[in-house]
Amino acid sequence: MACVNSSSVSYSLYNLRTKSSTLTRRRRLVVRAETGMSTTIEKLGIKIQRNHPESTLSQLGVRKWPKWGCPPSKFPWTYDAKETCFLLEGEVKVYPDGANEGVEIAAGDLVVFPKGMSCTWDVSVGVDKHYNFE
Repeated sequence: MACVNSSSVSYSLYNLRTKSSTLTRRRRLVVRAETGMSTTIEKLGIKIQRNHPESTLSQLGVRKWPKWGCPPSKFPWTYDAKETCFLLEGEVKVYPDGANEGVEIAAGDLVVFPKGMSCTWDVSVGVDKHYNFE
């Protein structure tokens, strides 16, 4: 699932995802620091970029995008347009309609949701994010 050049790093990322979400998040940060590489994951149509350089956020103008937030909650959502967002805070599991599993996103992730996707957001830690619809 991880797009990195080292098979040992990919293996480590896969194994770490099987642990609890708090532990997974901490360990992922350690792996990122060791590799120094951006990691892009695509799962169930959702693209997640982790360990991206600040220059990526600057080029996209992320800090100028509108902000949105919500407390822990669970709600359905449909994307009428492609959305790119950058999570400043929070932890969410997104369940695309018809999927048996969810996609975990968290603070620091740059995420792209495709136009037309219907899903359920299960917010475990309150979200604060910048977002942009295309």
